[in-house]
Amino acid sequence: MNRRDFLHRTATAAGLGTAAFAPHALGLVENTARSVRNVDQAPNQSHRPQRQAPAPRLAHRLQTGMTVGLIAPASNGAEDQDIEFAMDIVRSLGFKVKPGAHLFDRRGYLAGTDAARASDLNTMFEDPGVDAIFCARGGFGASKLLPLINYDAIDRNPKILLGYSDITALHLAINAQTGLITFHGPIATQQFSPYTLAAFQSLLQAVPTAPIIAAPPPFAPTPGRAERVNRLKTLRPGRATGRLIGGNLSLLTHLLGTPFAPDFRDAILFLEDVDEAPYRIDRMLTALWLAGVFDEIAGLVIGKFTNVSASGPSLSIQTILTDRVAALKIPVLQGLMIGHIDDQATVPVGAVASLDADRQQLTVIGPYLC
Repeated sequence: MNRRDFLHRTATAAGLGTAAFAPHALGLVENTARSVRNVDQAPNQSHRPQRQAPAPRLAHRLQTGMTVGLIAPASNGAEDQDIEFAMDIVRSLGFKVKPGAHLFDRRGYLAGTDAARASDLNTMFEDPGVDAIFCARGGFGASKLLPLINYDAIDRNPKILLGYSDITALHLAINAQTGLITFHGPIATQQFSPYTLAAFQSLLQAVPTAPIIAAPPPFAPTPGRAERVNRLKTLRPGRATGRLIGGNLSLLTHLLGTPFAPDFRDAILFLEDVDEAPYRIDRMLTALWLAGVFDEIAGLVIGKFTNVSASGPSLSIQTILTDRVAALKIPVLQGLMIGHIDDQATVPVGAVASLDADRQQLTVIGPYLC
């Protein structure tokens, strides 16, 4: 007789339903009751298991002539010439390019199989001839690689990893597992605007002292002209210091409750997204609130929510954001140049930064490259 049959017969003989001996049933009842009591007492109380963030690991700064590994860990360009264009972009920045073995693979909306895409990522970190790793594009599928990544190899071979959007999953998981500071920034299949190029070079190639990042490009108002697109708004005043954690809101939310979610405690959280209806943004922000994330962070930076469309009655994005942060006791700054935009900041994920919502500045104050 196996264990399941034994428990079933024992429960039946005792006059109990089989659910009484379901795995962890008593513990689940106790935990549920405890959770309900805690929610009544403090709606934002977090019940997520806490994991201490690893000590920061620093990659080497980029120098002209270095070799950049180019991979597609999520989706791919529709045509091979899109990938060839990406390789030209890397060369135009002054680097040699090494394409991943599966860079030209396609499998529906994915850039090849999960195993192939993970292999390219792992190989680039393990290859001593590769100095940094750029992602060709985002799209979908990076989170499927998280169990397949060789985090020990990454820990032994810290390198710059650059990308945004779906690449958020890689940034957060790699930082949570190894402490490596990676970079939320442009992908190789995009044209670099002058702002994007300057931000990239300033953070990854120059040696700035406490760089202010993601500030809007200069705008000189004249009669009849005022800044409309890149407006900063202080939603909650104050100053805070903490590790920069975040990226794409959808990807961040989907990692909650997994071993790859970041340690939010005392972090400065930054968020952006694209092609999401207001109700979906509201739902994802609510998920962060219910998970207790907003109770743990020291500050909140809201980048750009672009291509937002609603059918039927809807709250505005501004109303959603204002409502969600109204009760927070931390600084909240909206409008920095982080997101699916032409003028795009490069943000070191895991680096210590200072947020001054009163002066409307985000400054990197901790080391992020060596």
